[in-house]
Parts: sequence; C-alpha cells; structure tokens
Amino acid sequence: MRKPVVAIVGRPNVGKSTLFNRIAGKRIAIVDDTPGVTRDRNYANVSWEEKDFYLIDTGGFEPVKEDGLTGQVREQAQLAIEEADVIIFLTDGAEGLTQPDREMAALLRKSSKNVIVAVNKIDDKKHEPRIIEFHELGFKTTVPVSAEHNIGVANLMDAVSANLPVFKTEEYPEDLIKVAVIGRPNVGKSSLINKLLGKKRLLVSEIPGTTRDSIDTVVEVDKKKYLFIDTAGIRKKARVSQRLEKYSVIMALKSLERCDIAVLLLDANDGITEQDAKIASYTSEAGKGCIIAINKWDAVEKDNTTTGLYVNVIMDRLKFLSYAPIVFISAKTGQRVRNILPEIEDVFRKYSRRLPTPKLNKIFKEIVDSRPPPSFRGKFIKFYYITQVSVKPPTFKVIVNYPQGIGVSYERYIHNKLREIFGFEGMPLKIFFREREGRKERG
Repeated sequence: MRKPVVAIVGRPNVGKSTLFNRIAGKRIAIVDDTPGVTRDRNYANVSWEEKDFYLIDTGGFEPVKEDGLTGQVREQAQLAIEEADVIIFLTDGAEGLTQPDREMAALLRKSSKNVIVAVNKIDDKKHEPRIIEFHELGFKTTVPVSAEHNIGVANLMDAVSANLPVFKTEEYPEDLIKVAVIGRPNVGKSSLINKLLGKKRLLVSEIPGTTRDSIDTVVEVDKKKYLFIDTAGIRKKARVSQRLEKYSVIMALKSLERCDIAVLLLDANDGITEQDAKIASYTSEAGKGCIIAINKWDAVEKDNTTTGLYVNVIMDRLKFLSYAPIVFISAKTGQRVRNILPEIEDVFRKYSRRLPTPKLNKIFKEIVDSRPPPSFRGKFIKFYYITQVSVKPPTFKVIVNYPQGIGVSYERYIHNKLREIFGFEGMPLKIFFREREGRKERG
C-alpha cells in the first residue's frame, strides 16, 4: 500500500525548512554517511495518529531565480500539485499576505488537492488576528502556527491527518513481478519502458494505479508476467520542468513503495550525479531488488577498458548498491534492452527465495569458523543459530550472546558471505542480531 505524500510549499523565507524539521523531529537527524550521498535529506517518513506519510520540504527544491520570484512560485506549486496528496501552504503571519502568496494560492486552487494554509510566526495569542487576511485566499482550513516555538503544529498535523487519502492494499498473484523504472528526468525512462512494452510484447492489461492519471501495465513475455508500475505517470511527468528535478525523488519513493524490483536508470553521458546517488540510496533503504541500467551506451566512445572504468565508478559512488547487477543499454536503439527482463526474473527469484534452516545453519557455522568475530569486552562471542524470518528481501535473525559486540565490519562480512554463497545478487539482505531469552534485538 502506497504512503501518501505531504508537501510544504510557500515562498522563500517563510519557514518551510523549520516546519519540516519540527514535524520530522529526530528522524531528520538520521543521515547516511556513505560517500556520494548528500546529507541534506528533503524528505522524511512521518507517523501521526497511526497514519504514515512522506513529508517533502520544497525549500530544498527552489529553482534559480532566473525568471524571478513569480517563476519560483509557479514551478514549486506546479510540482506540488503533480506529486503531493496533501499540500501545506506556508505563509508568514508577521509579514502578512503578499502578492506571491496570492499567485501561489491561485495555482493551488485550480488543483483538486487538499490544501491547508499554515500561517507561520504566530508566536502569541495576541498575534492571532494576523491570520484573518489569509482567509481571503479561499481555502477551507487555515491554521496559525509557530514552527520555531512549536505552537499550533499539533493542530496543523491533525488537519493534515484528517485529509490524508487511504490507498487500498493492492493484491496481485505471487508470480507477478512488479517492476519500477526509476531515475532522474531525461535519463530515458519513458524510452526504456516503451521498448520493454514494444509491439513484440503481449499486452495483457492496463489497470488504474494508486495515483491520479496513472496506468500500470501488465505484459507477458515467455509465459512470465510483469507489472510495470505507473508507466503512464512516468511518461506524463517527463514533461514537467526539469529545473526542479529533485522532485524525481518523490516519484521514486512512490514507485519503490509498490515494486519488487527497481531498475535504476543512469545516463552514461553524465556519470553518477548527486541526484542519482540519492535515488539509489532510497532503493537500498526500501529493501528492494535492484538492477542498474546504464542508458545511452551507444553514444559513448569506447575502447576495451571503458566498461570496466564505468563499473568502477559505479562501485565507488554507489557502494550501497554493490550487489546490483549492471546492464549497459541503449533504449533508443534497443541495444541489450532484451537482457533486462531475464535479469529482473533472476533477481526476483532470489528476492523471493527461502533457505532451509538446517542448510543455512551449516553454512553459517562454516562462515563463522573461517573468520571468528573479535572478542567483546574480553569475552567470546558465541552464535547459537540463524533462521530466515522473511523474504522480499531475504531477512535473517541470528541468536548470539552479545549482539552489541557485532561490529560493522563483521556484520558486513556476514552479509557478503551469505550473498556470495547463496547467490543473493541484486538485493539487500537484512540481518538482525538478538540475545537469547527475549532480550533486546539489534539490527
């Protein structure tokens, strides 16, 4: 089931990032220390009244002021309308209603989205009369807040929660492989999908997706069925202004929620950009199977070292996806595109694989015996047994006497050996370490 998206919009300097940090709380303090992944996360997973949603801070997405403030307001509102399910329209109560506020309101009113006006910098009861003029914007709900002092934020969140849509849980056959093609704008997602869904494919059905105007496409190839997620949405949104390409993270998050396998598409001409690394990190965090496809390979001048150099760059910048197979393609000419579906099938088979406990424990003992863990506070670490607790992705629980003594490097060693021995290429593995007798789990 897809999580709703809530976007904070508003002109510069009204306090969008302050409100984002206030709502996101400690979650935003969790950063990825992997080289090549930016630390300035512009999204957070938020729960309020047992409802989960993504919160997006558009403050990090404001374009260069080459066409003035009016252009910024228009583009920011347009993309929030495209991608968000609920919009928090943040204004500045100390400064009062401005012309850019009115321009953004006019754009938001034309949408069918739920819009909540939050009037910021209302730090005291005596400031509440300031909100009266904001009612003229014509939205149903207006909430006074002070993001800096945490005043009225709970009321704002109650209003957001009341407007969150509920998406139905999608039920598909177990053998249907759900695929999302993700990546920055202009890397060739639409071209690749069009090739994959070409005339030689048997189109089984087009079914409504979980977002407006989106169509998921089921195709059958060699008696295998694949669901390509939100293909109409990907085609449609390719027309959205590229200057705010950071909004592609929202599209990626929505697609990753629903897929089994992600095809991360990169542009061979651009190398690995910061935005590529961001989207790649979301794929890893989501625990999805992954294939990296390098597009526009036909446009690259090559010798016998070029492929190896590209692989090295990918491994350096995207270390957290080191397990993903890499395919070099041209969506334009069709070069090697036919190799993608067999890779998807192979990764899905492993993604769904469950190992028998006796065999798993036998191999795990050999892994530990070949490289015993370091001692913990002068005491030996003893592993009792390992069991697989779930699939998609393969998830394991290890019973150990001192879970807190399992260092990062040894944990990585176990990951790598399990992946190598059992052939878990193309996906992350999850391993949790737990003490005996129901003591606290660490993972």
